[in-house]
This record gives sequence, structure tokens and C-alpha cells, in this order.
Amino acid sequence: MARTSAINITNGDGKDSLAESYGKVIESVQKGALSEQLKNKDYSGDPTTGSVEVSRFKNATSKAYGTARSAGNGDALDNSGKVTINLDQHKEIIEEIEGFDARTQGVENIIAKRKDNHAKAMIVALDKAFFTAAEAAATAVTTTETEIEAVAEAMIQAVETTTNAYVEGVDRADIEMTLSPAAYGKLRNYIDKVPGASVGSDAEEIAVFHGVRVYSNVRQTAAILVMASGAVAQPVSVREYADEKINLSDAHAVELFYDFGTKVVAADLVKKLATLPTPSA
Repeated sequence: MARTSAINITNGDGKDSLAESYGKVIESVQKGALSEQLKNKDYSGDPTTGSVEVSRFKNATSKAYGTARSAGNGDALDNSGKVTINLDQHKEIIEEIEGFDARTQGVENIIAKRKDNHAKAMIVALDKAFFTAAEAAATAVTTTETEIEAVAEAMIQAVETTTNAYVEGVDRADIEMTLSPAAYGKLRNYIDKVPGASVGSDAEEIAVFHGVRVYSNVRQTAAILVMASGAVAQPVSVREYADEKINLSDAHAVELFYDFGTKVVAADLVKKLATLPTPSA
């Protein structure tokens, strides 16, 4: 198939319009993908090369004054938690446009109508991969609590109190909680009944519960997932819209290709509750 430019099959500035539509798709993905809000963006390397690295340094150790002077050196940085993420998922969105439609409507106009659907398709792929990886790596939490507000608090504390070579507890401002729609609904119903709650019953989102950001998520199977911000990395590389003439036809293919990789970089900071416990009578 011979590569053509959109400007050659439309009367307007097709190239600019295609680039603008592409930009709007990326913007929609960035705003609409829950994974985009939660993922680790602190990586080194260029996603277009096929892989990036996320560093995770071990905690520094406080020692008595003069220790380094006596030893002649300070402690070496321990980056043994470094993780490499390969962009090994290769996706495409390709739709054919007949020549008549391309001539009468313009490829860029057709794409303008399809950009929201293309963004949604990307969001589904990215979010599914993100939460599948998060759930697979998460530590299952058990709790004796049965009421939704107490269960949610217990899940938050499971991450908040984590202590190991890399963390000494996690601030609630750095914790995210996602709930299945059923679990989210229960928590929302509880908040709606609390006198003076800061969330009105007409508001769509809870936003924050006990200092932790909260999201309803249709793409997880666990009732509750709690993780530290950046515990999962998902670098993405997207190529701009391209228009290609389909050989031996009067049709054009509009193409959007993207690659991504998903990896949990701090499994110790991801906790899950598979199902909600039955509330006490």
C-alpha cells in the first residue's frame, strides 16, 4: 500500500486536522484513563525505544555523626529495586474509509467524529492491562471488619503501615483506592448518610475518603484495590494518525498505532480485597 498524505485527498489542510484530532485523542486518554492518573511517570529512558527503567532506591540509614568520616566514604545508593518495563504490547486502531466518503466529507472530518471512540478504545486497553497487573501482584488482605467504612479504612491502613527496606510507612496523600462499582456504591451510600458530609448526594465522585483519593473502577475484579501512587508503571508510545491508500481500491485506511508495557514496580504497596465481607446483622 502506498503512503499518501491526507492533504492530497481533501480540499482542506488535512495534515493539520489529522494532527489536531490525534492531539485530542491523546488528551482524552490522559484525562479519561484511570491508569493514567495512578501510574508511575518517574522513569528514565524513551518509550519510543521500546523500554524504560523505573528506579526504586532502598531507604537511607541514619548513623552516628562521624561514621562516614571514619570510614572514608558514605553509603552507596542501593538501586536493587530497579525495574525494566518493556513496551511489548502492540496495538492498532485501523478503520477503512471509502473514497466517496473521503472526498465528500474529508478524512479529517470523519476522524473528528471517530476520535472519541478511538480514545475510549485506548482507555479500555490501557486500564484493563493496568488493573490486571495490579491485581495479580497485589497482596490479599483479610479483615475482621464488616461495615464498608471500616473495611475501607482497614484497606488503607494495610498500605499506610507498610515498612520494609524501601518505605517506612506511606502518607495517605500518596495512597489511591479503587473500588468495584458495587463496593463504591456501598461506600457512597454510607457517606450520603453521614450528617454534614462534605460530599453532596448529587455529586458524582467521593473524591477523598479519610485523606485517600477514591475512584470507582469497572475494570477490576477485586472489591477494593489500594496502592501507593506510582506502584504500577505503564509507559505508552503513540504514533500520530496516518492516512493510507488501500491498494486496488478507492478506499483509505486511517491508522493509529500504539505500544505500551505494564509492570508493577512496588508490589509491596499494592493490596486487594477480593470480595466485601457480609455486614453484621
